Amino acid sequence: MGDFAAELVERVRQAAAAKTPLRIRGGGSKDFYGGPLEGEVLDTRRHAGIVAYDPTELVITARCGTQLSEIEAALAGEGQMLAFEPPRFDQAATLGGVVAAGLSGPRRVAAGSVRDFVLGVRMLDGRGEVLNFGGQVMKNVAGYDVSRLMAGAMGCLGLLLEVSLKVLPLPAAEATLRLEVPQGRALELLNGWAGRPLPISASCWQDDALTLRLSGASAAVAAACRQLGGESVADGAAFWLALREQRAAFFADDTPLWRLSLPSVAAPLDLPGAQLLEWGGALRWLKSGAAPERIRAAAAGAGGHATLFRGSEEARAEGAFQAPPPPLLALHRRLKRAFDPAGIFNPGRMFREF
Repeated sequence: MGDFAAELVERVRQAAAAKTPLRIRGGGSKDFYGGPLEGEVLDTRRHAGIVAYDPTELVITARCGTQLSEIEAALAGEGQMLAFEPPRFDQAATLGGVVAAGLSGPRRVAAGSVRDFVLGVRMLDGRGEVLNFGGQVMKNVAGYDVSRLMAGAMGCLGLLLEVSLKVLPLPAAEATLRLEVPQGRALELLNGWAGRPLPISASCWQDDALTLRLSGASAAVAAACRQLGGESVADGAAFWLALREQRAAFFADDTPLWRLSLPSVAAPLDLPGAQLLEWGGALRWLKSGAAPERIRAAAAGAGGHATLFRGSEEARAEGAFQAPPPPLLALHRRLKRAFDPAGIFNPGRMFREF
C-alpha cells in the first residue's frame, strides 16, 4: 500500500487518448449498486493508507484504496467515528467507494449524510489531470461545494485519489428501545419527536415494531428513555450493525430491493411487498416485484423518488437511478463533459445517457 497516484494518472491518460472506458473499482463491495458494470477495471486498492489524522482537529485524510475498516479502527482508538455510519457490505470496502456511492447508515438522520462530512478531495479527472478541491480543516471552504459534488457521483466524474473527512467523538452513552405500533402511528410519533430535544440517533420500523436508538450524554439518554417508554433492547448495537450492513432478515432474499427517498411526513405507501423504514420515515426500503413504473410513480406522488438498490442485470440496465427532470439532466451532462470529456469513467453506472 502507498502512493500510486502516478501510475493511476498514466493509466487514465492512456485510456483518455484511446477513449477506452474504465470501471473504477476498490473492494468491489458495491458492484451490485447502480447500472451494469462496463469498461476495463481500474483497481484502486494499491493507492491506500491514511495520509493525515489529527484527533484534535476532528479531520482524517486517506487515499481512495484505504479500507474502511482501517479508518474506523484508527478513529475508534481515539474515541471518534465517521458519524454518517457508512455501510461496508464487505470487509474489502474502501474509502473511495464509500464517498463515490454516497451511502449513509442509520445515524444519518441525526448526524447528516456523507457529503456533509466531506471537507476536501484530491481527484483525477478524465484528462489525467490531478485536481484539488476544499481542504483538510473545517474552516477552509474554498472549493467546498465541488468536493461535496463527488459524494454520490458513482465515480462518473473522476477518480478520487484522497478524501478529507470531518469526524466526531463517539457518544458517551447509547440505548435502544422498541415500541409496538403500526406504520402510520410510527410516522406520527417520529415526526412529533423530531421537533423535540430528544437524542434520537436512529430509527427503524418493520412489522409493527418501532426501534429507536438514543445517543448522547448518559443523563440525556436516561431521561429520554423514561419519556419515550417502550421495551429496552439488550443488544442494541448488534441490531443497528445488522441494519447498517443489511444483514437483517429483511434483506436476506433475492426480491428486488428499492430505496425510496421521501418526505418524512409522507403517508404509508400503498405498494405490494414488505417495507422497512429508517431515518424518521424519510428512507423507506421496499421489497417488491411490482413494476418499476408503479413504484416510481408512487414515490413521485409522495414527493420523493425511488432507486433500484438491488435487482437483476436486466432491471439495472433499464436504469437503477430515476432519471432527473430534463433541466437537471442537462446540468449532469455539462458536469460530465467538464470533468470527463472523453466519457471514460464508469459509463452507464449512474444514468444510461452517460
